[in-house]
Amino acid sequence: MSEIKTTCTTCDGCESTSPPSATAKRWVLIAVGLVAGTMLDNIAEAFIATVWGRKAESIALFGFGLDSIIECAAASIMLWRLVVQLRGAKGEALERSERTVRRFIGGTFLALAAYLLVQAGLNLWRHEAPSASRVGIALAVASLIIMPTVSFAKLRAARELGSKALRAEAKETLVCSYLSFTLLVGLGANAVAGWWWADPVAALVMVPWLIKEGREGIRGKECCDDD
Repeated sequence: MSEIKTTCTTCDGCESTSPPSATAKRWVLIAVGLVAGTMLDNIAEAFIATVWGRKAESIALFGFGLDSIIECAAASIMLWRLVVQLRGAKGEALERSERTVRRFIGGTFLALAAYLLVQAGLNLWRHEAPSASRVGIALAVASLIIMPTVSFAKLRAARELGSKALRAEAKETLVCSYLSFTLLVGLGANAVAGWWWADPVAALVMVPWLIKEGREGIRGKECCDDD
């Protein structure tokens, strides 16, 4: 009996869809939960920080809210990419969604770099010490405790799924933790030594890395494929 061969006729590049394997589906669902949780957290942070930052006339706290909005946008498009995979997209269709998300997240990295340049520049120009509002400190502490764990969990999921887009989004989540760390360090340095400039200078240190990650994402390049 001759062997029967089947070929995909759905469209070019074999863009057929079929359910992912049980293991892949489990990791996609884990990633969906992590990204959705990040998005909800960023929505809450954005609302609290912008409202309270405006009331307290705190540039730092209001800027923290803007940063959360940028990260929420990245999480939302990453969620779309994971839903595409859950629906069974494979081959060129999945790769196209991956490239789209990486470019978008690359753009958000550049937006974060621009935000830090403007805010840190304004703080240095005005000699403005970091805001010591209870709301700002509470948000920073919560972010510093929660976000690193979420980020490393996403990096694990990204490795299991082979998704560079998810890895990029996980790195952006880590940025949120770093900014919270710089805010708390800035508050401490200002209180102990009067170093009002510590927070904006520490934030500016991250700008070159953000620009590098943003450019690589937009170009579809990845320098660290062995993560």
